[in-house]
Amino acid sequence: MSANYIQPVLELAIEAGRRIMPFYRGHAAVTVKQDASPLTAADLAAHHFLVDSLPRVLPGVEVISEESLPEVHLSAVNLDRFWLVDPLDGTKEFIKATGEFTVNIALIEKGRPILGVVHAPAMDVTYYASDAGNAFRVDAKSAPVRLSTRRANPTRLAVVASTNHAGPMVKAMLDRLSNPVLRSMGSSLKFCLVAEGTADLYLRDVPTMEWDTAAAQCVVESAGGSVCSLDGKPLRYGKAGLKNPSLMTAGDRDFPWQQFTCGDATGG
Repeated sequence: MSANYIQPVLELAIEAGRRIMPFYRGHAAVTVKQDASPLTAADLAAHHFLVDSLPRVLPGVEVISEESLPEVHLSAVNLDRFWLVDPLDGTKEFIKATGEFTVNIALIEKGRPILGVVHAPAMDVTYYASDAGNAFRVDAKSAPVRLSTRRANPTRLAVVASTNHAGPMVKAMLDRLSNPVLRSMGSSLKFCLVAEGTADLYLRDVPTMEWDTAAAQCVVESAGGSVCSLDGKPLRYGKAGLKNPSLMTAGDRDFPWQQFTCGDATGG
């Protein structure tokens, strides 16, 4: 059962965060990758640590990180089980020193995230879950708190959006909702707001990669919510190219969010 691996993965995520923090608020050089996203020495420090360490938790299970070589990314299509890692999700937030960046670690099995850890080192908070069915939030000052999504109130929905990547469908949805409350945030912490019941919906119509979403999806689903493509199907992993379609995260699985969205349901 994946729950057996939660503790060692939590420890690795926290240690990866420790390796990131010496670069925080500093002057680490920023390079630009082929997809125009930023890359820092902090990303690479966490990447190398996790790629080296996760095989000790599950020997023989491949680790696929955002910073892995392209041929490693391609191998995911043929794997029934693999680790999926974003060693520093929210690099733009890291560079801006907002604190809203995370270490994301997920264990994928047959296309589903069955374990997920989202650790925010600057905020000293961690979200985690497994297919045992429970999700938790823990920080340095308190014991783990079990997470639960909330029932949606159609007249006062809290919508979380990306700080850097809110697309046109988000504005269109907000225009259709009655008196929505908008909160912006960076990295996979947006999903975690839904999981802990402080937000109802998170529409992402700008493309993401699988390592951006897998760990947080496990947390949301274990807390009672859903992460779906816009046709209502649960987000799956190990797709060719590791690119996600547009997606909706909903705390209340019964809320008819599709009537408030428009556009291409397949995303891109």
